[in-house]
Amino acid sequence: MIARFPARRFDGARRFPNAVQRPGFLLVMDVIVIGGGLTGVTTAYQLRAAGHRVCVIEQHATVAQEASFGQGGLVLPTPLDVWFGPGLSFGLRQMLFGSRSGMIYQPGLSAVARSFVRHLNVEREPERFAQQCVRLRPLVELSRRLLSETEARHAMEFEQREGVLHLFRSPRELKQAAAGLSLLQQFDYPHQVLDPDGCRTIEPSVPKIEALAGGVFFPYERSANCPLFTKQLKTLLEENEVQFALGRRALSFKLESERVVVHLAPDQEGASSKTTRTETIAGDALVIAAGAGSQPLLKEAGLRVPLYPVRVHALTAPIGYEEHAPHMTVVDYESRVTISRLHNRMRFASAPLVQAQRKTFRPTEPKLRERALETLGQAGHTWVPGAAKLSALRDWDGITLMSPDGLPVTGATAHPRLFINAGHGPGGWGLACGTAKVVADLVSGQPAELDADSLAAISPARFSVGGPHTSRSDHR
Repeated sequence: MIARFPARRFDGARRFPNAVQRPGFLLVMDVIVIGGGLTGVTTAYQLRAAGHRVCVIEQHATVAQEASFGQGGLVLPTPLDVWFGPGLSFGLRQMLFGSRSGMIYQPGLSAVARSFVRHLNVEREPERFAQQCVRLRPLVELSRRLLSETEARHAMEFEQREGVLHLFRSPRELKQAAAGLSLLQQFDYPHQVLDPDGCRTIEPSVPKIEALAGGVFFPYERSANCPLFTKQLKTLLEENEVQFALGRRALSFKLESERVVVHLAPDQEGASSKTTRTETIAGDALVIAAGAGSQPLLKEAGLRVPLYPVRVHALTAPIGYEEHAPHMTVVDYESRVTISRLHNRMRFASAPLVQAQRKTFRPTEPKLRERALETLGQAGHTWVPGAAKLSALRDWDGITLMSPDGLPVTGATAHPRLFINAGHGPGGWGLACGTAKVVADLVSGQPAELDADSLAAISPARFSVGGPHTSRSDHR
């Protein structure tokens, strides 16, 4: 593995000089990261903390402009938040009449979409669900520690709010959640199982309605502003010599035995004046963390990773009536809609749409979009009626990647200089902090902080991902 620089604290005490310039407009780095969303920026942070000179390539004029922008706010997933398990099911009934889980399933004739959902259904089995949660738990705790250290070290404020309350409409939902509730006990998660009155005591904004069977309160789980965190981290990285090629697209890249070479498309209009303007970047390693843009890059490199694009949705509005607004994050267990309070705004997020890949990357059909936004609106109307100023409501949608087993795809590939960090899905943005450390340790040749089972659970190798040792990819 590549370990040109020893690990050192990321405190700005010692900085490397700016990237090396060579004839032919060549920028020479240690590690190149493609993708300026949360995952790419956190990966750059951990790589810089390990002492590497890093360049982040992002096609937009700034960071956190795709899936990171519309995140629902939930920081880390519990067994009740993961997007696999007994609470999710997909089949003909869900396709025709809709899914109670809030996921809209319209595969059409797409065999790939049906295959993805078929594999995701396997994770509904209680034993398989428990096994996956056990494997995910160390990553959750690693992410929790790293995020806490980062925000404390740099005194970061990004609208953090403690307390997450899951609400259940019926005894049937509580029965579905039995496996998750059992794991909460096994993992010793701080939580309280509440009756309807207990839910209203914890969160007075919850209305007195018959359709409330109870809730589960997590006092120490949090919500926070994902894009704000990402942008603050970018500013910090720029102060510590990390290069950002903004408004630039990775046109092609070449993996060689001695280096990686990335060719950039011409400047895009609207890029920052500080954009690195070299046309070619070379490095010792390449990390693909481009969110929905990862798949074309991986395929052109000869890697077939079964990540599936899912379109997610969000509604955001100013708080209309303070007395109706929740003081913590509320999650509708049935629809998986997350209702977060971000400073003086309310955000309702989730409603994933699974359809044929070619349709996912096109504008959504009006009826499906309306259905997704209705799912979000209904959850808001049920649990926090009157909280949001509907006249100022703004909708958003974006594409996230999910793996068929619900876990991220993070680690090394068959080529020793190519790494992947993608597929985190919609269930807790803070996991990117942990997977970033996994990648940084692999690149640096350092011992992993996760156990072997947890590493294997998120490794690309679980999908038998292989690739040639030299390849050229062109993304036109």
